[in-house]
Amino acid sequence: MEKLTLDLTRFANGGWAVGRASRKRTVFVPYAIPDEKVRVGIVAEKKKYLYTRLLQVLKASPDRVEPRCPYFGVCGGCHFQHMRYERQLQAKREVTLDQFERIGNVKNAPVEPTLANPEPWAYRWEIALSPTKEGGLGFWSPVEKQVIPIESCAIARPELLELLQDVDLDLPGLRKLTLRVGDDEALLAAVEVDGVEPPSLEADFPISVAIVLPDRTAASLVGDNFTVQAVKGRDFRVSPGCVFAPSPVGMGLVVDTVLRGAALTGQETVIDAYSGVGALTAFLAEQAAQVIAIEQNPDAVADTAVNLADCNNVSLYEGTVEEILPVLDITCDILVANPPKTGLSREATQQILALRPSRIIYVSSDVATMARDGRKLNRAGYKLVEIQPIDLRPQTYHIDLVGLWERD
Repeated sequence: MEKLTLDLTRFANGGWAVGRASRKRTVFVPYAIPDEKVRVGIVAEKKKYLYTRLLQVLKASPDRVEPRCPYFGVCGGCHFQHMRYERQLQAKREVTLDQFERIGNVKNAPVEPTLANPEPWAYRWEIALSPTKEGGLGFWSPVEKQVIPIESCAIARPELLELLQDVDLDLPGLRKLTLRVGDDEALLAAVEVDGVEPPSLEADFPISVAIVLPDRTAASLVGDNFTVQAVKGRDFRVSPGCVFAPSPVGMGLVVDTVLRGAALTGQETVIDAYSGVGALTAFLAEQAAQVIAIEQNPDAVADTAVNLADCNNVSLYEGTVEEILPVLDITCDILVANPPKTGLSREATQQILALRPSRIIYVSSDVATMARDGRKLNRAGYKLVEIQPIDLRPQTYHIDLVGLWERD
């Protein structure tokens, strides 16, 4: 392995600290901090880039701390445990500014300081595990290219770790086991297996078991096939295969930011595209005249119907945004888009722009695709007013954001 010594100058998207090699190539270093001097080994070489493994910190940053987790740097689930939390928040703002300049073509974008998560540890209500060669369970490590057996996790809720220790597995053909805990401490195990034989799972305490089918819908084997998550005092049913924020407390920050950007007066028609289980829809409905929610996952649509049973000003459509928007005969004042990490498709972008909402609020878990899509909005005559990074996933490089665009 060829080795290099270099000084690090900035963060890049993906959790990398960045330096320059003598050959003028950009060097990406994991688990490091700008202003550190490090010794690294080259693990992958591209024409303009070098990807490395951190071997030694020769000059440490004052922001460097001892990681809490014994698996840090091995399991691959966390990327920032070696940094003070305040520095993590700064890093996410720096990366957001960088991505909007490089991809979005916006210099000095209006990026606010990252909103801190009140629960930077033990916040995850869901963990996904894979079988190890030895018959246990662990996390798939992109670093080691294998499943790493684990007995603890610093960012998972304690109830999940207790469940992991006590569950007796008899799951032939197991591909994935997802453990969830609800706000009411109800426990759910969602299993994905090869073949059609129903699995067996035993525990010393009440637990619901669901099997996730190839089409991503879920069927209950034991008990309820959902958990209940609370956001700002309101309960939301979440079925397996449905996307929900990793930190319900952090999701409350997203809700607050979206509502602040929407500035609703009670007269507006709002479209909530990619509405999931209705977590944003519910709070928008409290302040808008009417809300149109669009979601393609049938389980999420079913959850939304339950979650929003008390909302009489919500119209719920099952289908893709590309299918539903063209058939809506409405005037849209505000459109909220919360697409998957891949961002908005070209067709979805065109249809959103055709509606000409006065405001577009973009909720994203991928800063690169948000910057890409934001560039299209800017070109179409919308002005970028604010980008608010929110730390839904402390100790990781992942950045969740809410962006506000207004029509010129």
